[in-house]
Amino acid sequence: MDLTGLRRHTPKEVTRARREAAVLAPVIERGGEAHLLFTKRAAHLGRHPGQMSFPGGGREPIDRTLTDTALREADEEVGMRSDEVDVVGRLDDTRTSSAYRIRPFVGVAPDREYIPDESEVAEVAVLPVSGLSDPANYETERRIGHPEYGDHRIHFFHVDGYTVWGATGRMVVQLLERTTDWRAPEEVDRVVGADAELPI
Repeated sequence: MDLTGLRRHTPKEVTRARREAAVLAPVIERGGEAHLLFTKRAAHLGRHPGQMSFPGGGREPIDRTLTDTALREADEEVGMRSDEVDVVGRLDDTRTSSAYRIRPFVGVAPDREYIPDESEVAEVAVLPVSGLSDPANYETERRIGHPEYGDHRIHFFHVDGYTVWGATGRMVVQLLERTTDWRAPEEVDRVVGADAELPI
């Protein structure tokens, strides 16, 4: 995983959104191999319960910048201190189904134990980039006829018993394409209706 290009990348920005949010995609070297740290959202949360995500959340008045938002949330959710993270770049902004604009930051963090805040996070999962980029662990579908978003593509990464998808899956696609040789295939595995059951 080569992160040097992220420092030169000029990300696309979403200019209009109901609320701003930011996430941190922490890169951790473990056993000589790059990993990404994810959180599994607590089941009692109102939005996206049980889904895999990067540490992050909505911007608060105390945050001078969205970088501050991402680092503060990583500290609150898993105890990752801002002074131990080297933020190396950004990915493109992404818009969620809940009308948030999410700004993803990528940072290098130390390999140590991270403790989830049980009010927000059910689990911390550190997944190998080699697993995320293995074609055997990836599938994609096109959903058609959504009343608000029209036709759209969803990416699924199945690694170590976890499934990363949704907005986080889109971020993983971009991160892998910018830092590894992996590319999302042009063809999808299936085409389904907007209300089809999710394969997780």
